[in-house]
Amino acid sequence: METIAPFKEVVEEIEDAGGQSQRFCFQCGLCDTVCPWNKVRQFSMRKIIREATFGLTEIDGEDIWRCTTCGRCPAQCPRGVNQIELGVSLRRVAAGYEVFPASVKSARTARASLISEGNPLQVERQKRGDWAKEYAVKPYSEGMEVLFFVGCYLSYDPRMKKVAAATTEILKKAGVDFGILGNKENCCGESIRKFGSEQVFTSLAKENIKTFIDHGVKKILVSSPHCYHTFKNEYPEFMVNFEVVHVSEYLLELLNQGRLQLNHPFEKKVTYHDPCYLGRHNNIYDQPRTVLTRIAGLELVEMAESRRDSLCCGGGGGRIWMDTPQDQRFSDIRLNQAVQTGAQVLATSCPYCITNFEESRLNLEYGDLLEIKDITEIVQEAM
Repeated sequence: METIAPFKEVVEEIEDAGGQSQRFCFQCGLCDTVCPWNKVRQFSMRKIIREATFGLTEIDGEDIWRCTTCGRCPAQCPRGVNQIELGVSLRRVAAGYEVFPASVKSARTARASLISEGNPLQVERQKRGDWAKEYAVKPYSEGMEVLFFVGCYLSYDPRMKKVAAATTEILKKAGVDFGILGNKENCCGESIRKFGSEQVFTSLAKENIKTFIDHGVKKILVSSPHCYHTFKNEYPEFMVNFEVVHVSEYLLELLNQGRLQLNHPFEKKVTYHDPCYLGRHNNIYDQPRTVLTRIAGLELVEMAESRRDSLCCGGGGGRIWMDTPQDQRFSDIRLNQAVQTGAQVLATSCPYCITNFEESRLNLEYGDLLEIKDITEIVQEAM
C-alpha cells in the first residue's frame, strides 16, 4: 500500500490529534453501520482507522475526504475512538503536502478565497455587508445588546440573504439593539479547519477574536451551527470566552420574554431537520421544535432518523465545497424522508443544510411539493 507521507509523520500527526484512541478500535464495525455514506456507496471508516494505526493510510486517495464530521460514529463507538479528529489529522498531512484528489480541487479554491477575502465564496470582502443596506442595519458598537454575526453564506449567497433579512426583521420587531460587523467580519473558520488547513483556521480565528475584543463584543448571535460550534467550543483554545447563542435558542428566549409576538397562523404541515452541528455536536434539539409549536396552525411531524439519529445533509467537514456525484447525495435521501411524512415544508436552521436541500429539491423535481425554509423565515411569516 503506497503512502505519500513518511510513516512516522502520519502516525505522529494522528496521535497528536486524538491521543492514541485509534489504537482502542477493535474493528467491531459499528461506525460503518451508522455512517451515511453507506446509504449511497460502500465506505469503511473502520478500514481507515485500521490503516491509520500503522501509518498506512493512502493520503492521496478519496476516502479521507469523505467524512462530513456529522458525529454519528463517535456517538456509536463503544471504545471512545475519536474518528473525526483522526480523519482531520490525515487531511492535515495531505494538505501539508498539497495532495488532493480531483473531487477536492474546488475546496482548494475556497481555501484561497478564505485567505484573500475572508470568505469561501470568492466574493470581495468589501461586499460582505451590502445585503444589509436596504434594511438599515447598524454597525455594531460597544454596549449593544447583541452582535449578529451574519456568516459567509447569509452575507453573500442569494438564497441565504433571505434568511439574513428574516432574522433582521425579527430582531427589529422584538426591539433588540443589535448590529453587524460588515466587512470586518471573517469566516468563523470551522469548515476549513475540518478540511485540514489549521493555519488558515488560526489566522481567521485570531482576526475575528481581535475584532470582537476591539468592538467590546459580549454576546454573539449566529445563524450557522458551524459558527456556533467553533465560537463556543474551539475559540476558547485561544483563551477567550464569548457568550454565543444560536438563533433558534434566541427566538425561544424572545418568545419567553414576551418581546416577540406570533400573531398570524402558519397553516402548514412542517417537518424539522436537525443539523449535525446544532444537534449531535451541541445537543440543541428542543428549542427549535418548541419555537415551531408556538406558531398557530403549524403541524409539526417527525421524519425517520430524527434528533440524535438525524441524517446528515452532506455539507459538513468542508464537503459543502467539494464535488459529490448526484447519486451519492445524502440530501436527496433526506428530502425523500421529508416527503414521506406528508410535510409541505422542510424546516431547518443551517445554511449548509438549506443550500444542499434546495439543490436536491431541483434535482428531484419536487417543485412546489416541498418548500425549504429556515426557522426564521417561518417565524417572520407568523409575526
